[in-house]
Amino acid sequence: MLNYTIEPDILRPFVPTGTELDQWNGHTFVSVVGFLFLNTRLVGLPIPFHQNFEEVNLRFYVRRRGVSGWRRGVVFIKELVPKPAIAAVARLVYNENYQALPMRHTLERRSTGVIMAAYGWQVNGQWNRLEVTTAGAAHPIADGSEEEFIAEHYWGYAAQKNGGCVEYQVEHPRWRIWQVQHSRLQCNVAALYGPQFANSLSARPNSAFLAEGSAVTVRQGTKL
Repeated sequence: MLNYTIEPDILRPFVPTGTELDQWNGHTFVSVVGFLFLNTRLVGLPIPFHQNFEEVNLRFYVRRRGVSGWRRGVVFIKELVPKPAIAAVARLVYNENYQALPMRHTLERRSTGVIMAAYGWQVNGQWNRLEVTTAGAAHPIADGSEEEFIAEHYWGYAAQKNGGCVEYQVEHPRWRIWQVQHSRLQCNVAALYGPQFANSLSARPNSAFLAEGSAVTVRQGTKL
């Protein structure tokens, strides 16, 4: 997870109806996140040849006041996957902005305990890359930290074509994380995400870390 500060006005056109931008210590963030889906099931059923695959997404953070208080969630600007069928289903079910591109990943655990994780995706014949190299051992996320703000969101929000919004719950245990000694985003940001994101994503990340991951359940969405 590479996390960048950004001007709120850049994100306002992407904020779904019924939600508002969420901030941490007065800062608004976007994150570039790479991860692996493993043993994926749709409504409990495995789909042959579509269970294990990479995803890289650009996301930001919102909140919505529910009956039990604030619900903190994420909104995706764009999600990259390697299989067209996955992108098609996600667009149909949630109206999420999925795009299918050639993708690859590397996960290397060295004898020193250092982990190098990288994701690549190909656009117009050129490979883009997201990578981190860890420093130290994994540790629990600290309460009140920037890492908690980034990682601990349990709701997703997707704007709909009719102007509405779909809200869905995401369930997973609290992850451990590694801090990183090196991170890099090599990407034609303007071409992939839009020129308005180029300055923010070309700067040094405000933070970067590697999360342990776990089993994740995504509940059926509800229209707001």
